[in-house]
Amino acid sequence: MATGILIVEDDPTQRRILEELIRRFGYEAVVAENAMKGLEILASPVGKRVQLIVLDLIMPEMDGLEFLEKLSSQRPDMPVVVQTAQGSIEMVVKAMRAGADDFVVKPVNPERLKVSIQNLIKVNALTEEVKRLNKKVKGALSFDDIIAESPGMQQVVRLGRRAAGSSIPVLIEGESGVGKEVVARAIQGESQRAGKPFVTVNCGAIPENLVESTLFGHEKGSFTGAISKHMGKFQEASGGTLFLDEVAELPLDMQVKLLRVLQEGEVDPIGARKPVKVDVRIISATNRNMIEMVKEGTFREDLYYRLNVFPIMVPPLRKRAADIGPLVQHFITRFAAEEGRKVRGISAEALQMLKAYAWPGNVRQLENTVFRAIVLAESDVLTVDDFPQIASLVEGYEVSVPEAPRPAAEPALPKGAEAVIGMESPPVASAGQVADGVALGIPAVTEGGHIRRLEDVENDMIRLALQRYRGQMSQVARKLGIGRSTLYRKIRAMGLDGAETGRS
Repeated sequence: MATGILIVEDDPTQRRILEELIRRFGYEAVVAENAMKGLEILASPVGKRVQLIVLDLIMPEMDGLEFLEKLSSQRPDMPVVVQTAQGSIEMVVKAMRAGADDFVVKPVNPERLKVSIQNLIKVNALTEEVKRLNKKVKGALSFDDIIAESPGMQQVVRLGRRAAGSSIPVLIEGESGVGKEVVARAIQGESQRAGKPFVTVNCGAIPENLVESTLFGHEKGSFTGAISKHMGKFQEASGGTLFLDEVAELPLDMQVKLLRVLQEGEVDPIGARKPVKVDVRIISATNRNMIEMVKEGTFREDLYYRLNVFPIMVPPLRKRAADIGPLVQHFITRFAAEEGRKVRGISAEALQMLKAYAWPGNVRQLENTVFRAIVLAESDVLTVDDFPQIASLVEGYEVSVPEAPRPAAEPALPKGAEAVIGMESPPVASAGQVADGVALGIPAVTEGGHIRRLEDVENDMIRLALQRYRGQMSQVARKLGIGRSTLYRKIRAMGLDGAETGRS
């Protein structure tokens, strides 16, 4: 989904020029013939896509300065580039004071406008990301900060907002990587406990002998190694929210003690003489089928119903296709800034491929995939070629690799071997020698009768595959059973140049 840019310009000729430039830059052009129409667009559903405004200052009825004044109450964080005629410095100064972020002089220089737009969109995106991170740290993350375009996620938002209105225990269910903790933080951020402690405990990552101490705390000297008093997670979260991630992994004996805490509102630190009162809102999460666990006797039924008072099911990413585009754009903006790359978007074909993939690792996998693509990208727009691992798994997509003529002289493998991989006593052949399209073999021992190093045999196999499949790297990697990144690393280590790999 391309970033929307609103053009507010009363001159039809200038509007058409700007519209064409904006589209050429790779953005979606949204056009308004006057300031009033521009404000109407911003207030409409289309306005949600707008991330920047190109504004003419001199217009009839409502001029640019008045538009900026009204914009400050409607969309105060919206970046604005104003257009001005030669010599109108006084007007530019007024516009900048009114909230404009940059200006261009008419007639507009395309490169100057492009740089201004790119810089402002990047700065604005980083500002929004910093705000979101600050809200997360302060325990004030809200559902408005969650990407929820799909019907499934909109239902999650509706349920989450209802849960935020009380202290009812919530159980968030969903596959690993769908964003259960983000939902839990948003529930706290919109509740009366916003800004209070939000303590996360991964119940599956705590060693079994440390679960009780971690959750409930201990006194100094209460057991071997207890050299000081330790406040448990319940006490740390007192007044706020305790998020029990992977709660289904708790041992049965700890389930009994957790049930007591939920019933009594107090914890018993190991070695303490009396219980400690705690005021904690419990939000749990799991990727397991807890009903089945209850039937199997691996999870207590009474604890399950105590935790599962208000269930929320977060759908997997494969059922949230509408969220993939906004999520990808969010990750592109974030990682491009973090890595100092000039990537600003993704091609329609690449986005369609990402939507067609099943995403077993959900949002976490998508995030890591976009991160890798940003690091490897060679242009300012991500294409199918930047997602080789996904392209190899989605039918109908293939990473394009430029072909080159095969070299006249192929590098030969060592000769004189007495044994060959996969054959008892075949004739020794170089990687270039084939019969009916099938290699005659790769030698496993040297002329002196010693076993060749595994690394040398592997290198010969890679050379053979490169020649056999004419440098088609995706096919080579699949046939060798390794990833493309691993293949590239091994090729670099072998010192092969473009000609030897069959690539130009």
